Order: sequence, then structure tokens, then C-alpha cells
Amino acid sequence: MRGPGGGAVTAAWRGGFGRLWSAAVLSSFGDALRGSALPLLAATLTDRPLLIAAVTACGYLPWLVFGLLGGAVADRVDQRRAMWTVDTLRGLLVACFAAVVALGHASIGLLIALAFALTTLQTLFDNASTALLPALVGRDELGGANARLMTGQRIAGGLLGAPVVPLLLVAGAALPFALDAVTFLAAAALVASLRVAASERGPRPAGSTLRREIGEGLRTLAADRALRGLCAATALCNIGVGALIAGMALLVTGWLGAGTTGYALAMTAYTVGGLAGGVVSGRLVALVGRVRAVLLAGTAQIGALVVMGSVRSPVALAVSMAVFGFMGMTWNVHTRTLMQERSPAELLGRVSAAFRTLAVAGAPLGALLGGAVATAWGLNTPALLAAAFFVLSVVSLIPALTADVPVGAPDGGPTTVPVRR
Repeated sequence: MRGPGGGAVTAAWRGGFGRLWSAAVLSSFGDALRGSALPLLAATLTDRPLLIAAVTACGYLPWLVFGLLGGAVADRVDQRRAMWTVDTLRGLLVACFAAVVALGHASIGLLIALAFALTTLQTLFDNASTALLPALVGRDELGGANARLMTGQRIAGGLLGAPVVPLLLVAGAALPFALDAVTFLAAAALVASLRVAASERGPRPAGSTLRREIGEGLRTLAADRALRGLCAATALCNIGVGALIAGMALLVTGWLGAGTTGYALAMTAYTVGGLAGGVVSGRLVALVGRVRAVLLAGTAQIGALVVMGSVRSPVALAVSMAVFGFMGMTWNVHTRTLMQERSPAELLGRVSAAFRTLAVAGAPLGALLGGAVATAWGLNTPALLAAAFFVLSVVSLIPALTADVPVGAPDGGPTTVPVRR
């Protein structure tokens, strides 16, 4: 940890952060097992691409339907209790599903229902988790804490979880889901063991409803120049990311002719780049500030996307994917940290929900656009389309630069209440 004037401050493991980190990493490992195994299981149940795609689509749809509601509920309840309760429910759901798979009764409809139910519960869990972190670490430790969380999750999911799924499937189709259930229940136990001071919420105004509270979160997001700009920029980025994801497999195997080995190399480079970004992102912020760090990250990603869509070389693709992952981690860490720093504590769940819901809405649109341009103009064009949306994203961030000021004096926006330890 570095003190005042020494740059980024790293979150200490004491005070419950270590347990929260362990729970997040365990959950990410389980998510990677389930996320990799579900499409493979779906492909054994049906050969209809639309039905297989529906399983993936259900990872987005609940955020659009229930995301704002999840944030409002997260601000009403004890966030620690909400998190361990949700993880317990998810663990039981996945355990039941693993039993169904082991008995040979799985169906594509059941897969779709499971994906929808898990993501619906996730809307409450993720917003509660974002709101809980400032109660565990000091305000000057938020950036380091988010970097450690996201780096650990990237290691567990990208480097450890997904690669072992083929080995687990050899032992049985139900095994990845059974292990996922265990990680959910273990994470629930870790979160339940946290000792966090009771939330200092005042009584809700007479006549307050979930609808009004959701509206308050949206208005708070809109009133803060930095958060408003970051939300618009992230939504535009996600349109580009949706296009890139939709076309990445065909870009590598078709346009580059690199096969599945090339695809694995590209994904590994992305993961390694993300890990490096998590390690050094705090130093970048110490030099230029959070909003400028995000702006720099988006600008570098534009260059990486242009290389992906214009240079016909597997090596160039791997390098550009590493840069894309590095800067993507920088973007994610400091966007979340800014949200936690600049939102009133009693509104953080709702602001987080508004931000995530508006931002994630761009991904399915981008996927459709990516498929359309790849069909019309070539397999490399989704990457170039993504670069165009990242240009728009960076431009939309420029007005937020004037809000890159200390948290205690945000530019006309909400102030942060004292941290609850």
C-alpha cells in the first residue's frame, strides 16, 4: 500500500476484503465452468442455431428486464445478506440442474430457463456487491480493490475455469455444473461470514415506491457529468464489443485461416493482457486521473480493433487482443471505481443498476450488426465496425474530462458520504 501522494493505494486483505475477493474468484471459476459447458451441452441437444443462441441471449435479457429493479432492491436490503442468499439459491438451482443432466433428462428449454433464472438473480447480486465494497475498504483503496477483484476473476475464469471444462466433460456432462454449484455455496458461506456495519439508511419518504426509487437512481446518474459520460461511452463500446464477439470465431478461422488453435491463442492473449492491465491500472490513474485513464484505454482499443480488422496475421491478432484486454481491464476497473466514488452510498445500488442496464443494452444490438456486416462485406468487418463505435465512445467521453476532479468535489454531481467500515 502506498500512502498519500504516493499514487494508487492497494486494498488490504483485512476487514473482510479477502473473504469478498475469495468469494468473487470462486464464483468466477464456477461461472466459467458453467458458461463453457452450457453451449456444448446445448449443441448435443439440438442442431438448431437459433435455439443454441437463445441460451446465450438469456445472459443479456434479464439485465434489460430486471436490472433496474435489482438495483432498487439492493438499496433497500442488507447487501451482505442479499448476496449470500442469492448465491445459495443459485447453488441449489445449479445442483438440481446437475442432477437432471446426470439422469439424462436435460432439454434445451431447461437450459434456457436455467440461464434466465441465474442471470435474473445476478442482477441483485452484482448491484449489491458493487454497493457493499465501499463498506469494506477505504475510499482511497477502491481502485486497488476493484483491480484485485477483476484480476482474480480473470485468472479464475479465463486461465483456470474454461480450459478444464473439456477434461471434466470426459468424466460426465453433469460434473461442470456440480462443481459450479459447490462454488456458489462456498461463496455464499464466505460472504455470510463478513462482518459489515449496518447500512446507515434514513427512513424512506412516505409513499416511496420501487418505481420512484428507480427513477431517483436514473436521475442521479444523469446529473453527474462523469458518470453520464461514462455510461454513454460504455454503451457505445458494448455495441462494438457485441459485434466483435459475434464475429471473432469467423474472423480467426475464416478470414485469417488460423483454425481453433489461432482462436485459442487470441483468447489467451486477451486474458493475459487483462491480467497485466489489472496490475498496472492504478499507476496509470496516478499519472492522469480516472476519467483520462478510461479515455486513454478507449483510444488504444481503437487502434487494436483496426489492426484486428485490417492486418491478416495471427501474430498481429494476438498482439492486438493483448492490448485490447489490457485496456479493457483499465476501463472496467476505473469505471466501477468512479461509480462507487461519486454515488451517494444510499443510492449506489440504483446508480449501478442504471449504469449496467443502459450499458449492457448495446451488446445484443452489436451482435446483430456484426452478423449483418460480416454477411454483407466480409468476415473482418465486425472488428472495423467495433472500432467505429469505439471512436464514438471516446468522443462522448470528452465532455466528462472536466469532471476528472477529486471525489470530494464532483462537478455539480452527487457527493460521496463517509465510508462505513
